[in-house]
Amino acid sequence: MAIIITDECINCDACVAECPNNAIYEPDQEWSYSDETALKGMVTSLDGNEIDADAENEPVSDEFYFIVPDKCTECKGFHDEPQCASVCPVDCCVPDEDHVETDEELLNKKAWLHDE
Repeated sequence: MAIIITDECINCDACVAECPNNAIYEPDQEWSYSDETALKGMVTSLDGNEIDADAENEPVSDEFYFIVPDKCTECKGFHDEPQCASVCPVDCCVPDEDHVETDEELLNKKAWLHDE
């Protein structure tokens, strides 16, 4: 499953640099699939939809840092645990029950994001 940042976030910025998928964004920041990934231009998502990886998408939150679920792999293939959760001083990076994925799905997402 992806990680989510709760509204207890103090916007400290500790998690952003730790994310190997660049899935964490500042409040009110637009995001794209191509940000710090191998994805560029029109691509087929893991669920078979055509998406523009370079398109700017609406922010998930305008109040606190947020994680894009489609880019979060829980650091599988990079680290033993989600790095955002390990550095968060207020423990607001928690599993997102709305985006449950198996280890295999998370590793497939990592490969998709990084062209492996």
